Amino acid sequence: MKTVRMKIDVQSPGAKPVGRLDVKRVDATTEADISRHQTEDDASARLDMAKFAQRVRRRLGFSQPEFAERIGVSLDTIRNWEQGKRCPTGAAKALLKVLDKAPEAALAALH
Repeated sequence: MKTVRMKIDVQSPGAKPVGRLDVKRVDATTEADISRHQTEDDASARLDMAKFAQRVRRRLGFSQPEFAERIGVSLDTIRNWEQGKRCPTGAAKALLKVLDKAPEAALAALH
């Protein structure tokens, strides 16, 4: 993300920005720009979820095969999650959150 620094002359009332919205920049944004930003955001979200899935597994002390067996998914699924190729959704995402917050209860329920 690019950081833009601005200097404001406090003596000149017209120099103060009205808000944080740069109307010219917004108007100049194309559909291709929006699509590119969305793709970048999605990739970042997949990477965040990959790190989360891996962190949960490691905190529990499981290898990938052990974790896959304990939560009832394939080893390829775990690998895809942790490599950011796929994101857990629905029940799998909820299960990871429960495993993160209450691992003993979740593991007991899965056993």
